[in-house]
Parts: sequence; structure tokens; C-alpha cells
Amino acid sequence: MSNDSTGSSRWAVLEIPDFRVLMATRLGTFMSLQAQAVVVGWQVYQLRPDPLLLGLLGLAEAVPAIGCAFFSGHIVDTHRPASVFRLSLLALLLNTCMLFAAILPSIPLSADMRIALLFFAVFVSGAARAFFTPSVFSLIPEVVSRRLIAPASAWSSSIYQMASIAGPALGGLIYGAFGPVVAFATPLIIQSFAFLVSLRLSSSAREFQSTSRREPFAKSIVSGLRFTFRHRVLFSAMTLDMFSVLFGGAVAVLPIFADQVLHVGSIGLGWLRAAPAIGSVIIAIVLAVRPMRVITGKTLLWAVAGFGASTLLFSLSTNFILSLVFLGLSGAFDGVSMVIRSTILQLLTPEDMRGRVSSVNSVFITSSNEIGAFESGVAARLLGLVPSVFFGGAMTLVIVALTFWLFPELRKTRIATHGEPS
Repeated sequence: MSNDSTGSSRWAVLEIPDFRVLMATRLGTFMSLQAQAVVVGWQVYQLRPDPLLLGLLGLAEAVPAIGCAFFSGHIVDTHRPASVFRLSLLALLLNTCMLFAAILPSIPLSADMRIALLFFAVFVSGAARAFFTPSVFSLIPEVVSRRLIAPASAWSSSIYQMASIAGPALGGLIYGAFGPVVAFATPLIIQSFAFLVSLRLSSSAREFQSTSRREPFAKSIVSGLRFTFRHRVLFSAMTLDMFSVLFGGAVAVLPIFADQVLHVGSIGLGWLRAAPAIGSVIIAIVLAVRPMRVITGKTLLWAVAGFGASTLLFSLSTNFILSLVFLGLSGAFDGVSMVIRSTILQLLTPEDMRGRVSSVNSVFITSSNEIGAFESGVAARLLGLVPSVFFGGAMTLVIVALTFWLFPELRKTRIATHGEPS
């Protein structure tokens, strides 16, 4: 079913209609979710300025995402990924409607009740995203050929980062200019667009279903876990990402940096949230237009080390512009590692394992992002704001060194994107 219609053009993958549909939907969905993250975080902080509460927002999304991940992978591998794709988008749309209703001033609710509803909506969002991610992962190799996987992964990464730029900036700007009602309406409009675009997926993509046998649920999950954990290159790449971002991420405490350290308010917060994505999207577009013909584990390790060093520098900055630069650098290094990891997963995962391997990867990503947000909130409470972020950057460098030592398979990995692993 893979499409490969345009020869050697660097833009070939964008000429595939189904790939454009997937990317447009991904852009709208993650732009909505990123804008939602900013306005929810700022709203909760305004209602109750507690760093631990901001960390708990991450935990509220992580718990359902991890809890549903293995089940969602099994569903994607044994059913039509496109159906799972559309249903998860519908769930996100309905949840965004509920989120909007939760902050309407015309609805008389106490601050505690509003916070509870915001947390519940974040919980539902985490569950829906657990199904969205593996469905997209499974569909991409079915609409593009193997030789276009590397640029497809880079474009997918750049689309995500574009959303991470536009979403937070838009959320912060609109919240600051028009208040919470308009700010919460914005993700609803964007998510509606994403759902409508998803309906344009071709019939061949909609009908695709893995040829794997329908194993019992428990056996299917065990098979996916066994494959992932025994494949040391896949496992080490996922583990490196999980622990580096778990400790090195500072996104959850950015509202406090914006308020107490840099004094830039909600608009500045939006740009702080967007800065890592600006660096990442530049790198991802470069890698999409000029894809890496050979993926190496050493490049991945150097990229993650750069991410940790940039986090260290950000923690020490008290200047808004310098803070944006260091966050941008962290995003650029993370963008390189994201493209490499995504390409490795796509090229080394069998068709009948895509949903489950992607779900395992989602657990690792969720652990690093959402549980990492919880860790950031707890660390900020215990160590103080700046020391906690500095500690996280230092731990990322330690993790890179440990991965280099414990997983020689990763540092020796060379994968030709047009051929077989070497």
C-alpha cells in the first residue's frame, strides 16, 4: 500500500495525499493540546499558585496514558488503525468541549471545583492520546515507502514541533489579550479542524489492517513487550530518551520561571514554552529536506548530551532572551534525537508489531514528559526552583554516560535508511 510517486524529490513525501492528511491532523491535534496545556497550567496557577499542583497536572495525564498504552497497542495491531485514529480524535474533541465548559464564568463553581474539572479533562486527554499515537505510527509506513521513512519521520517531528511553537504562543497570547474564555475556546476550534481533516483519509488507508494473527490480549501484550525489551537497540534508545527528559525537562516549572525569575507573565510563558520547539522544528525541517542517509547511535548520544548541557545553562539564566536561546538549543538537540529515534523505530519494527512497539514507546515518552513534569514539581518544592533544574540537566549527562557504557549495541548502531541495519 506504500506510496512512492515522485522519484528522488526531497519533497516527495509531502506529495502523498494520505501523508498530508495525517500530518495536517497531527498538526491540529497537537497545536490544540499544546495551547490547552498553557492555558490549563496558567489557569491552575492563577487559581492556586503551587508548583506541586503544576507537577500533578503532568501526573494526571501520565496515569491514563500509561494505563491505556498496552491495550491501545493491542487494539491498533488487531483492528484497523484508521478507525482507532478517528475515534481517538473524536474523544479529544469532546473532551475539549468539556474543558471549555469547565471555565465558563456563567457556570457557578468554586475554585476547587474548577481545578478538579481541569484535572479530569487532562486525565481524559491522556487516555485518548494513548490511542492516537500508535494509530498514526502504524499508518505512516502504509502510506509511504521505506526509502521515504526517514524524511517522513523528520516531517512528522517538525509538524509536532510546529504545533509546539504555535500552540503555546497562541495560548499565552490569547489568554493575556482576551482572557480565559477565548483562550479555552481556541483549542476547541483547532481540534474541530483536525477531526474534519481526518475524514479525508483515503479508503485504502482506512481499510488497512495488520495481517497478524489475533492473539489473546495477554499473549499479545507479552509478545510486544518481549520483542521490545529483547531488541537492545530499540530498548536502549527508548530508555535514553525516557530518563534524559524525565530529569532534564523543565516545562512543568516554566510558569514559575516566567513569574518569579524572568517576570514576563503569561505572554512570556507562551514564548518560553515555544522556544524548545523553535529549535527543534528548524532542525527537523533541515533533516526532512536533507534526510540522514545513515542513522547512528553515536549521533543520538551526542544529541542527548547537548540537550542536558542546554538545560544546565537555562537553569542559570536570569535574562529572558538568554533563557529563550538556551531553551531553543535544548529543542534543537532534542529534535535531532527525536528524528533518529523515530526512524529507528519505524525501520526496525515489523508490521504486525507496530502498534504494540509504539505503545511501549509511548509509555517511555509519557514517563519522561508527564511523570517528568511531576518530578519537576516535586524537585522544585524540595530543592528550590533553580537547583532542581540544574540537577536535572546534570543527571541527563550522567544518563548519557551510563547508556554509552551499558549499551554498546546502541553506540555501534549504523542504519542505512535506504537499506538494512549495519
